[in-house]
Amino acid sequence: MLDNVLKGLEKFYYHSALLTIGYQEMIMISIGCLLIFLAITKQYEPLLLIPIGFGALLANLPLSGLNDPNGLLDMFRWGIKSGLFPPIIFLGVGAMTDFGPLIANPKTFLLGAAAQFGIFMTLIGALLLNFKLPEACAIGIIGGADGPTTIFLTNKLAPELLGPITVAAYSYMALIPIIQPPIMKMLTTKKERSIAMIQTREVSKIVKLIFPLVILLVSAICVPDSAALIGMLMFGNLLRESGVTERLSKTAQNELINIITIFLGLAVGSSLTAANFLKQDSLFIFLLGLFSFMFGTAGGIIIGKILCKLTKGKINPLIGAAGVSAVPMAARVVQKIGQKENPSNFLLMHAMGPNVAGVIGSAVAAGILLAIVKN
Repeated sequence: MLDNVLKGLEKFYYHSALLTIGYQEMIMISIGCLLIFLAITKQYEPLLLIPIGFGALLANLPLSGLNDPNGLLDMFRWGIKSGLFPPIIFLGVGAMTDFGPLIANPKTFLLGAAAQFGIFMTLIGALLLNFKLPEACAIGIIGGADGPTTIFLTNKLAPELLGPITVAAYSYMALIPIIQPPIMKMLTTKKERSIAMIQTREVSKIVKLIFPLVILLVSAICVPDSAALIGMLMFGNLLRESGVTERLSKTAQNELINIITIFLGLAVGSSLTAANFLKQDSLFIFLLGLFSFMFGTAGGIIIGKILCKLTKGKINPLIGAAGVSAVPMAARVVQKIGQKENPSNFLLMHAMGPNVAGVIGSAVAAGILLAIVKN
């Protein structure tokens, strides 16, 4: 009887993953656990980092078959490969976004556009590090600080880099409260940071209804490759502002975007295998991603300083830092820094203008990069 038990244990041992799991898989499992730890303890983008971290755990379990063709994780990846998940996320973002501050102060469009400077600077840096043009474009979009746009473009141009690029993008988005303040203080004076902006004008409902239609038509005609993201963003916003589709708007803001966020996170995490992640290129991607965020922040602030001069001190240059489209985290950082210099200063709603302009800008930039590669 003891022999039978020993033979059974031996058979179990040889059919388990104990013989096949290697140090590389253990490293990736540790990275997945680290992402989950940071999401829970530090609240770094928990809605994405927990699914991504758990997806990394599942993807690196030997012999599980989860990451094989037609396996569970491969089914989740279909939503990325087909290009479906990112536009649906944009639909939810549009339903949650109030474009009123942007419409009330159209000059802030320039700040959202300026913050995309980091994308193109990083593209050049990636080319200098011998990345191919499609890969360089995918790495550059990290600077847009927009996760769905990053996933959308990377899937089309460099799907093999999806894991490190996406993790870099979401990691730096989570670290915006650490990355941005030193740059904001270095590029502005105490007097500029203390500028109190006047309350923006009220925007009529008819203007809010026309706005998504105009933005869609202009962007889709000028940059056709941006139509998928901009189209869903503006459709979601139209559901919000129409006043007659409350059920659809709430579904887009809550149930739909939450379901897709879970699937998207697991799909991205499943790409964090040792073969995709543990290589020199991943280190370069993380370094370039950091520079991308820094250049984007600096670009928005510099244009903010120019607008401050042109308007004779009516615009606080700090709101230019919100041009990176990490909504609403970047706007909150602006509010915090501005209020520290002037306790009566309330910049949050003013910063939301360039913040949502950055969302539009990053999607348009992705369309431009797609067009560059195709041509």
